[in-house]
Amino acid sequence: MKKTFLLLLLLVFSALPALAGTDRPQQPHGIVTAGLVAPDFTLENMQGEKIHLSQLRGKVVIVNFWASWCPPCKREMPSMEVLHKTFKDDDLVLLAINVEKDGRKAVARFLQESPYTFPILLDDQAKVQNLYGVFQFPESFIIDRNGVVVKKVIGAVHWMGGDIYNLLHFMVKG
Repeated sequence: MKKTFLLLLLLVFSALPALAGTDRPQQPHGIVTAGLVAPDFTLENMQGEKIHLSQLRGKVVIVNFWASWCPPCKREMPSMEVLHKTFKDDDLVLLAINVEKDGRKAVARFLQESPYTFPILLDDQAKVQNLYGVFQFPESFIIDRNGVVVKKVIGAVHWMGGDIYNLLHFMVKG
């Protein structure tokens, strides 16, 4: 029953532009909601490589905004790590965007204490944070293979259980 509902929900979101006879609208600056195309961005990861969201089309992407000083952010990271390890070979990409001004140093210290393997990107100038209108941490966006935001999640969640896990499992595995 849940799978049928999720499939129906995904089909409705993907059919709306065709029914209207137009392409899917882009997000207005600072307002990112479900059903619209996720704004593209380019950020560096901890290794200095540039990551472009648009290059991940065809994959399910979770964009998670966080800070090392944020207790709820830290609480959800263990389940994010398990999610990453569980689905990384199934075209699910987790992008954890650190929003601290001194992010590279703060993240390096954080990873020494709590090593995680999912990609961490640096937004030390808050450009992507502002583009997405994020002001609470953690805040996450689940993006489908077509680049459309399927769900916005405010606050810490357990990524390996409940409705969010079921949605992600369905999006990745069908």
